[in-house]
Amino acid sequence: MCAAAAVPGSPGDGPALAEVLIVDTSRSMLFPPAKLHAAKDATAAAVRLLPEGTAFAVLSGHFHAAVVHPGPDQPGLAVAGPGERAAAVRAVRLLDADADGGTAIGTWLDLARRLLKDHPAPVKHVLLLTDGRNEHDHRAAMTLETALDACEGRFVCDAWGIGDDWDAELLLRITRRLHGRAGAVREESELTTSYEELVTALLGTAVPELRIRLTPTPGTVIRRVKQVVPGEQELLPAEGPGRGTEYITRAWGEEVRHFQVVLAADPTGRERGEDLQLAAVEVVVPDFGHPVRLPRPRPVLVRWTDNPLDASRRHPGVHRQQLYHRASAAVARAYRAWLRGSDGRAVADRELARALHLAADLGDPQLLDALRRIEDTPGGGRIRTGLKDVDWQHLILSSAMTTPPRHPAAEPPPDPGVPPDADVLLECPGCGWLGPADSVYCGGECGRRLNGPSA
Repeated sequence: MCAAAAVPGSPGDGPALAEVLIVDTSRSMLFPPAKLHAAKDATAAAVRLLPEGTAFAVLSGHFHAAVVHPGPDQPGLAVAGPGERAAAVRAVRLLDADADGGTAIGTWLDLARRLLKDHPAPVKHVLLLTDGRNEHDHRAAMTLETALDACEGRFVCDAWGIGDDWDAELLLRITRRLHGRAGAVREESELTTSYEELVTALLGTAVPELRIRLTPTPGTVIRRVKQVVPGEQELLPAEGPGRGTEYITRAWGEEVRHFQVVLAADPTGRERGEDLQLAAVEVVVPDFGHPVRLPRPRPVLVRWTDNPLDASRRHPGVHRQQLYHRASAAVARAYRAWLRGSDGRAVADRELARALHLAADLGDPQLLDALRRIEDTPGGGRIRTGLKDVDWQHLILSSAMTTPPRHPAAEPPPDPGVPPDADVLLECPGCGWLGPADSVYCGGECGRRLNGPSA
């Protein structure tokens, strides 16, 4: 299953934004000084891009968090305008790292949550930059896990690494919980351009929230729903109307995302060899003041079979996701073996070769490029000498990003037997449930057959 945002209005005519920029000012940002200089340059560039009227704040984070702009004595967020942007840039330029400051990211996120909590902007976003490993979490006023619990669903967070000592798993942990994306720069000088691209894309956000609504037929159980492209992300359920369950996805621009739904049903007594409906799926958007063009609801169909060959066939999208899981696991094993030095060299080489083979099968050029950066010679399948830990962190981030097939299958031609009005909803005569016009069974309370020979 995939979903794509339909942008209302003209490009850039998205909903209002509230933005919080967090700069790591822990002790480690002093070594080398280029990290802090790059962080200040990039943050200033991001502030300058904020449109008139955008609510924003800049925070510094070390063992504690502090408001850099609009200042600790100013309640709430600043509102972007020529004067406020210039004042924020001046405040950023004066930032310095705390010589006694550690890293406690939970306190940074919690301050961002408190600033954004009562703001009415439909899109709330945090851009976090760190060079460290959250080493003082156990002593912090709020641990990262507690902060993530409090922040989940409150805003979207992108987390970036800079320098040579950031932790890819930490960035992924934050962004998977807060529906953002993790990134990093190899050179400090690249950060400003990366921030400008990220903020420009953010300003193109058209829809603050899309919901995937699943209505199972009687006897069907929803096991899980997750995003699989552009990165894996578990979606949490919320109550929907009737028997439906809704899964929230956040902050959409012009993009396509793929999702995987896992359902369970008992085939006992079901017909063999014909399509049966297990659920109806639709995309809904809360009212935020703009009309959005949505795809029509669709049935989720299965065909029960006694043929083991048929039952063993996997959907191409599921197979692709399994390849990504195997590639990511091979990268993780290679890294753990590399940490053991010469004792793990053979295992590390073997796992690198495995990951390279899987990346080639996937046809993912970004993952292949990241793997070849740690390969000794092209095609050799051996890890080069002189690697740094940060080289592996970049690879771990790359292995967590997923892509759809380069040549997705074309949409099937329309069925000449389906009347032109098949896009309309069908009302069940038994219980009044509204669902896709091609539903085989009612997704409401009665579960009766709606289409087919015995309807």
